Amino acid sequence: MTNSNSLLPLKMLLFSFHATNTIIISFLPLYLKHKGLHGTEIGWVLAVGPLASIFAQPFWGYMSDKYKTVKRVLLICIIGLLFSSVLFFQMNGLIAIILMGAVFYFFTSPIGALGDSLAQRRADDLNVSFGGIRMWGSIGFATSSLIVGEVLSSIGIQYMIWPYLFFGVVALLVVFQLTDVKVESDPIQLKDVSQIFTNKPFVIFLAIIMFITITHRANDSYIGLYIAQLGGSEGLVGLAWFVGVASEALVFAFAGKWFKKYHTLVFIIFAGVLYSIRWFIYASIDDPFYIIALQFLHGVTFGVFYLAAFQYISRLIPKLLQSTGHLVFFAVFFGVSGIVGSLVGGALIDSFGGGRLYFVMGCFSMAGTILLTVYHILPYGKGTRKVQQ
Repeated sequence: MTNSNSLLPLKMLLFSFHATNTIIISFLPLYLKHKGLHGTEIGWVLAVGPLASIFAQPFWGYMSDKYKTVKRVLLICIIGLLFSSVLFFQMNGLIAIILMGAVFYFFTSPIGALGDSLAQRRADDLNVSFGGIRMWGSIGFATSSLIVGEVLSSIGIQYMIWPYLFFGVVALLVVFQLTDVKVESDPIQLKDVSQIFTNKPFVIFLAIIMFITITHRANDSYIGLYIAQLGGSEGLVGLAWFVGVASEALVFAFAGKWFKKYHTLVFIIFAGVLYSIRWFIYASIDDPFYIIALQFLHGVTFGVFYLAAFQYISRLIPKLLQSTGHLVFFAVFFGVSGIVGSLVGGALIDSFGGGRLYFVMGCFSMAGTILLTVYHILPYGKGTRKVQQ
């Protein structure tokens, strides 16, 4: 089997899962608003996902490393996604939505991280670009945001379960065709995981990037509501995500050509600078079409930041603990940061509006970028070689 054929199921998995993820990230806040929840309550529901992921991602990562399989863990999680989503979308009261949401996110939150972890390992095995595989997740996200946005504008936000289940079933079908990881070593023990949390460069790096990842996750949660505040429709929200994630796919696709030139941290700092500029511009906007026009910056900020950070921490983690380390990274990036971003963002947008929220996000990003620059200058930031694509 050729490299491209053996990677096709993995690319299709990334495409279909991120297509489902689009629907949750882009339209769940609007769906919850339709259910009668206000901004702060929506923040509570959105914070459940990151909270569940803090526990779910290290747990499923550990199970993956312990039993030396990503494929079987993905299968369990996707089956859980399908069953729990049906129940989640039937809930009406705030408490019921939060409780069922915790179960739903327990299964869904690790899938992206496990898919990316498998993509990183397959890229290393076949000596191909990780970005070239990962871009298929972005293509799925972009395609879904554009199509589903238009569909929901026509049929109503209350029917968002149906496109979600469609892409979820596709993900389930392709996971059976995946090529699993091969790790030649003794099974890991729980005590081995301590190597990750005693790795000072890894822990310090995760603490610093939270200043930036909190703002990224707040934007994920509230850009739809901000566009709606400015007078935009569901279709415009979908278009905004399409523009952003299409540019992200291009960054992933061509990363292999320019990623070798500088130390990985230089790219992370560069992305941090652009994040700060992006949020300050968004804070001053009064027309939703300006946000859509500037959404290409999403690819340059998140695309560069995520790819560089993921590859950087992959060099800090022992090979035996790759899945666990990757999912700890995800738990911080999308978990802890998501909780803070959802709760604080919900309170800010409720009390002061979207403009003030984005101004605060710009200040946070700027602080994180300064700390990353200091980290790069200090010995901790010098410990990894340039990324090899």
